[in-house]
Formats: sequence, C-alpha cells, structure tokens
Amino acid sequence: MAQEDDDAPRRPAAHEIGQSLDLLSVAELEARIEALRAEIARLEAARAAKDAAGAAAEAFFKR
Repeated sequence: MAQEDDDAPRRPAAHEIGQSLDLLSVAELEARIEALRAEIARLEAARAAKDAAGAAAEAFFKR
C-alpha cells in the first residue's frame, strides 16, 4: 500500500451533528440528507408510540 494512501483524509462513515461538510460531495450530502430524514421519521414514530402508550395508561388509570 502506498504511503500517500495512508495520509489521505478519511471521511467518517456516519454523520455527526456539527461536523465539517467541506470534504463531502453533493452525492454524499444527498445521502446524508436522506439518512437524516429517515432517522427523523424513526424518531417521530417512536415519539408517537410513546405518546399513545402514555395516553392509554392515563385513560386506564382514570377509571
């Protein structure tokens, strides 16, 4: 393996909030946007499930 390969800047595999975006291509930015949208949808679904469970528990114990 060539020495210059070891010295090349490496991009992180996962997105980190606040990280520099300077080295990312447009395609990489698009991929991260899609991944973050999917994660937002997952978080919103988890929140909705917790809200529903809380409402069900509240209704049960109000009897």
